[in-house]
Amino acid sequence: MSALRLLSSTSRRVPSAFLQQKRGYAEAAGKLNLSLVLPHQVRLQSLLRQDVVQVNISAATGDMGILANHVPSIEPLRPGVVEVIDSNNASKKWFVSSGFANVHPGNKLTINVVEAAPLDSFSPEAVRSNLQEALKVAAGNGTEEERLEARIEADVYEALQHALGSK
Repeated sequence: MSALRLLSSTSRRVPSAFLQQKRGYAEAAGKLNLSLVLPHQVRLQSLLRQDVVQVNISAATGDMGILANHVPSIEPLRPGVVEVIDSNNASKKWFVSSGFANVHPGNKLTINVVEAAPLDSFSPEAVRSNLQEALKVAAGNGTEEERLEARIEADVYEALQHALGSK
């Protein structure tokens, strides 16, 4: 049997359930079940669990907004802001250091982060001085490990400074 005939015969045998599924656009009219989870001590504790309209994240591939009926995906998070918009158009913002956002079928979003804090709990002056200190260490004469750790710290402070500036 030629490869073309084999391919066409197997494509005819695709279960009808697969053929009936259609992908539409994400929509703001629906609700998204959000769980924002932090690891603390030994067990996972949920920071936030509620139905929301939209969640904006700082994914490694770029900033993205997630609405109901979003295509299922897994997104690594970079240091940045997670913004949650509820049905009253009220916005809550957290700064996260890193983690993953998992969009599940059925309008469920789970965000697992290493660290998170409300954006308004940071002082711009403290962030600015800590950033300067981290940059000094990164450019200094310390060991390579110390310089690399300071560079990572500086990257997080730069993202936090940017988030505070656009607050």
